[in-house]
Amino acid sequence: MADNDASPAFTWVGDWSAQLVATAIHTGHDLRDEVRAAMALDEETRLREEDPFTDLIGAQCPARVVVHRSRFEVDLNRARDEAVYRRPEDAWDLEVWRDSPLPDDIARRSTEMHDAFYAELGERLDEVAARGPFVVYDVHSYNHRRDGEDAPEGPQRKNPEVNVGTGPLDRERWGAVVDVFIETLAGRGTAGGEIDVRENVRFEGAHLSRWVDERYEGRGIALALEFKKTYMDEWTGEPDHEQIDTLARALGQTVEPVLHALRVASGARDGGATR
Repeated sequence: MADNDASPAFTWVGDWSAQLVATAIHTGHDLRDEVRAAMALDEETRLREEDPFTDLIGAQCPARVVVHRSRFEVDLNRARDEAVYRRPEDAWDLEVWRDSPLPDDIARRSTEMHDAFYAELGERLDEVAARGPFVVYDVHSYNHRRDGEDAPEGPQRKNPEVNVGTGPLDRERWGAVVDVFIETLAGRGTAGGEIDVRENVRFEGAHLSRWVDERYEGRGIALALEFKKTYMDEWTGEPDHEQIDTLARALGQTVEPVLHALRVASGARDGGATR
């Protein structure tokens, strides 16, 4: 992939006429030229902290947005004022920049991408919300071999195959939709058996989930989906394409049951119709 200013920051994909959207906001690896020149962080470490291939995991969802820029340029899952990592403490104590803190003018231009992304996402989701309640699959991944390439994996009890973050969500209103998602995804067989899907074990959702909840109160449901990096080697970056395809199919097969549960839940509340 090209790390240059000509590469698009994000791409809108698919048919946005239905009530389910998938996002891959940390899958990107590209950097603007000035950001790349200022960066001290090595390529391998940067890739390890990004969410590679999450765009492929969400590829069978009907409507998607794929972000091509690295979270080390701007983190779209943080609030605007925290979206650019300025100092090591902003980025897991990593020395991101040759000169720290990052110069204000570079940070300002990175923040403009945060503004542009949420402005465009808002325009699109406003149209979706005008038709009725909707669901966002906010697709991410997480590391489970933090202690080193040859160290043991993190314990299974604390590291589900898929963590479903629902922290900001009104579970009393939309709990049935969450339950259907978890039950459907967990029941899909993979090469290693059924998928271990649990709620709020590692993560509860961050800025994008909160933004959906606040902007579309009573209409928007955001599920922050963290896939454990068993679909790749988190230290070398090598993907397991067969496992990625399996997870993509499994996630795609949740769409219709979730939309059905959404129609039932929204109809039970206010008699509304959801396509």
